[in-house]
Amino acid sequence: MGLQTQGLRAIVAAWAVVCLAPLAQAGERELALAEVERISASADTRQVARWVLASGDNAGLPFAIVDKKDARLFVFGPQGRMLGTAPALIGQAPGDHTVPGVGDKPPSQVLPDERTTPAGRFVSEPGRNLDGERVVWVEYDSGFAIHRVRPDRAQQRRLQQLASTSPDDNRATLGCVVVDDDFYAGVVLPQLGRGSAVVYVLPETRPVSSLFGGVRLASSGSSSAAPPQPR
Repeated sequence: MGLQTQGLRAIVAAWAVVCLAPLAQAGERELALAEVERISASADTRQVARWVLASGDNAGLPFAIVDKKDARLFVFGPQGRMLGTAPALIGQAPGDHTVPGVGDKPPSQVLPDERTTPAGRFVSEPGRNLDGERVVWVEYDSGFAIHRVRPDRAQQRRLQQLASTSPDDNRATLGCVVVDDDFYAGVVLPQLGRGSAVVYVLPETRPVSSLFGGVRLASSGSSSAAPPQPR
């Protein structure tokens, strides 16, 4: 009887894993969808978040949404629960494209109209830049990454731009998405810095609906070659 009881318990446990886990995940998605409607975000951000949750486009990975118009970064867990949002610095030049060859240039040679933050769906990978700093590569070949404000001569000015109540002065980078150190260490790295994630960068020159919903997968394309310098 003891062996039969143990066998029955094993069957029940296996059934619970197979049958109840999907229900729990569905419940998490429902909670996440409800939360999306309450977050302080643009209609475009909520639209893309709803689409990701409804379609499962993130494939069980953590994901982030970059709203360039509002200059904000939103970070979500694998089940779609929003874990944090913060102001972000973005590329100085308007545009939703990556200028061909921009990743091969030294930062000092990137022209003003080449300093765009491209829109699209990207699979990001954590890595390091040429200085050994931890970054999240969004589009590796072009040097497009999410990283913290660097401790250099521009640090104070960039922190002031992040603290501003208006997104109008947040166009400050060569193309990367830059956040303050606390948000980067406390939210970005724990979610996007441990493995693959999905980053959705909202367009600013065309409707969101023209880009998301069946868009082709873009990869960070990271390799063993020497890393580019983030823009």
